[in-house]
Amino acid sequence: MDGSDRLSIKVVERLSKIRAADWDECAGSDNPFVSHAFLDALEASNSACAETGWLPQHLVLEDGNGRLLGAVPMYLKSHSYGEYVFDHGWAEAYERAGGRYYPKLQVAVPFTPVTGNRLLIRPNAPPDAGSLLVAAMVEVASRAKVSSLHVTFPTKQEYELLGEAGFLQRLGRQFHWENQGYGSFDDFLGALNARKRKQIKRERREANQGIEIETLNGDEIKARHWDAFFRFYTSTSDRKWGSAYLTREFFDLLGSRLGGRVVLVMAKRDSRYIAGALNMMGKDTLYGRNWGCTGDFPFLHFEACYYRAIDFAIARGLKRVEAGAQGAHKIQRGYLPSPTYSAHWIRDPGFRHAVEDFLKRERRAVENELEELEEDLSPFKCEAE
Repeated sequence: MDGSDRLSIKVVERLSKIRAADWDECAGSDNPFVSHAFLDALEASNSACAETGWLPQHLVLEDGNGRLLGAVPMYLKSHSYGEYVFDHGWAEAYERAGGRYYPKLQVAVPFTPVTGNRLLIRPNAPPDAGSLLVAAMVEVASRAKVSSLHVTFPTKQEYELLGEAGFLQRLGRQFHWENQGYGSFDDFLGALNARKRKQIKRERREANQGIEIETLNGDEIKARHWDAFFRFYTSTSDRKWGSAYLTREFFDLLGSRLGGRVVLVMAKRDSRYIAGALNMMGKDTLYGRNWGCTGDFPFLHFEACYYRAIDFAIARGLKRVEAGAQGAHKIQRGYLPSPTYSAHWIRDPGFRHAVEDFLKRERRAVENELEELEEDLSPFKCEAE
């Protein structure tokens, strides 16, 4: 025996202390957001750090030789911003009852409502590696005496594993476009009912009047594009949330480390950039992430964020476009409702019971909403058409 069968778990406070190749062997290559390059760019740019309320507390599982077998991107949070699974009401209720909700632990990709693996496991790791990581998460939360531990946007398989481990389960929804083997945008339009097809054609026509739109990828994206996009991003963030989460340096790091996976849609008018939409490309999915604009331009948001994303996905043979959080208006544009998941460990038994009761009722409501939205609002042709 060489001791490699002895497993250990530890907490690492900077992703830069973990070799990128080791982390990525566990994370895989399908989803760019759990890559070492993306997560470390958040930390290195001071977008996710103690000062912004995202203190890294990454869990790593190693064998006796120090070989990384699994990892969990985890953060100690002092607030509930940048998560997209809202628990502000829980925090207020617990604190009104005399409890202390913050700090809490969050297993997530900061500022990113994208489903993906949260238990990052090397392909040849022991079969119980996932269960060991879940148990370690709970142990860290218990020792730290935090109020709660939240796993947001895990895969369905992880959601079920966490439920078996005693986590409370929460259901959400987003809107995703699915590529049904379309050869062109016109092929996609042909699958829609006549009224929606006419509406989208009109929106695209009006959005492009007097505006030039370009889709950039990889080396096509220059510093001037990031300068302009950051201006749009901060302007929109200031209007919606009061402050921007991501620093200017983050976008430079994103471009230099993951440029081949960046798809930047930029719109200009009179030779000046006026809007932009940032997407990230996975193995078979295009993920819409950030949008910003300097003015009010009819239908430009739909064109840059939704229709150009569909154009790109069709051209690259991608299976789907995930257009980010919220927005039932996306259904009319071909993005149908899809479930998302989160799982929650609550330390206080009484508080846990209250949250569990709420989640049971909320899950039923979300399940009903998912069915009703697709049945009542789907823009696609009925079989009878």
